[in-house]
Amino acid sequence: MKTKTIYYCQNCGAQYSKWMGQCTTCKEWNTIVEEVVSKKELKKSGNGSSHLKSKVSKLSEIDTAETYRIKTNNGELDNVLGGGIVPGSVILLGGEPGIGKSTLMLQVALRLPFNTLYVSGEESPKQIRLRAERIGIDNDNMKLLFETNTQKIFHVLEQEKPDILVIDSIQTLHTDYIESSAGSISQIRETTSEIIQFAKQNNTPVFIIGHINKEGQIAGPKVLEHMVDTVLQFEGDRNHLFRILRANKNRFGSTHEIGIYEMNNKGLTEIKNPSKLLLTTHDSELSGTVIAVSMEGLRPLLVEVQALVSPAVYGTPQRTTTGYDIKRLHMILAVLEKRMGFKLAAKDVFLNITGGIKIDDPALDLAVAVAILSSNNDEPISPQWAFAGEIGLTGEVRPVNRIAQRISEAEKLGFERIFISKHNKINPKNHQIEINLISEIQDLKRLV
Repeated sequence: MKTKTIYYCQNCGAQYSKWMGQCTTCKEWNTIVEEVVSKKELKKSGNGSSHLKSKVSKLSEIDTAETYRIKTNNGELDNVLGGGIVPGSVILLGGEPGIGKSTLMLQVALRLPFNTLYVSGEESPKQIRLRAERIGIDNDNMKLLFETNTQKIFHVLEQEKPDILVIDSIQTLHTDYIESSAGSISQIRETTSEIIQFAKQNNTPVFIIGHINKEGQIAGPKVLEHMVDTVLQFEGDRNHLFRILRANKNRFGSTHEIGIYEMNNKGLTEIKNPSKLLLTTHDSELSGTVIAVSMEGLRPLLVEVQALVSPAVYGTPQRTTTGYDIKRLHMILAVLEKRMGFKLAAKDVFLNITGGIKIDDPALDLAVAVAILSSNNDEPISPQWAFAGEIGLTGEVRPVNRIAQRISEAEKLGFERIFISKHNKINPKNHQIEINLISEIQDLKRLV
């Protein structure tokens, strides 16, 4: 059989006959890789890809009734998916190694009251059985299959006819129609295409677990994320307990919802009120520690912002952040020095968001600025105060979205005062917590 070499773009999946520095389709540089591919002359059959008669429908004939959703008995996952699993949908779950992707999918599969087939290409059935015993859930409705060849998998699917299918992981699968190693771009694209075809024709929802590359993107061609219906990202730090489930794409719901879990010795536990766990209790007031009211999706979240400002030992001061955008920190430091006259150019600044989570909400700006000033002056801020506001380049405190939810969350957790922008449309009489309005960053001088 003649061997054929094709060059693929890892970003968009475009094919070329020779290597090029820049992809002419997506304009990305250094994304084209060489791959040896040889398609077999086989007629696809028995893998759910039988020919179906095409039907043309008028727009008025299409039923717009809400699609039935399957509940997973996992409240956080249901919220992220938009209320449950849509029959026939293909859901791609990505995350770093060891973050808990397989554990989450195993818990979901074990709790479903439907016939579920868990296809594993990475772990043996004994390893999965041991994990299920550690989780403490036993369900005979879930069956295991250790196989990586898609043609054999589809043969089993015809016999078992499961209600839900879980693939762990897509990088381990390979098809007979492509002669290249498992995990290659062509194999990932072809096997995913076969799985999607099976899901749509049999109306069977499919969960696909995918690895990520060093840039944090799902490994394989970017077109993979366009092929599936939903793309979920499982985030977190392996050194911390919390995990966040986000929807980067969702054809059947919103991408603003998130799910928060805690990793323990019995698997992943849903966290209904993460603010209480993220906030630490101190015996005494400490400088550089401030509480910020953030929004993760549609959920208000109170986090602790810690800052440390000290004289620079070396000539160039250090700027280090954990869980916060370093460029955003540089901007806030420049505003503090320009608008308030604080000399921070010759000082080291370290910033940390406790709990191991990453926050990109601009409403943290006000809390970050107060934490830096508190540490610089060594003046503690009351732990009963909360902050929510965006800082502009001119020094004004700009309004943030969903301010009523932020205030209600701080009030529910027993905070005494909250500092927000003066431009936020809010009626203080509707809340019991004391609301302080700030128009410019210079107003912070009376606090620290």
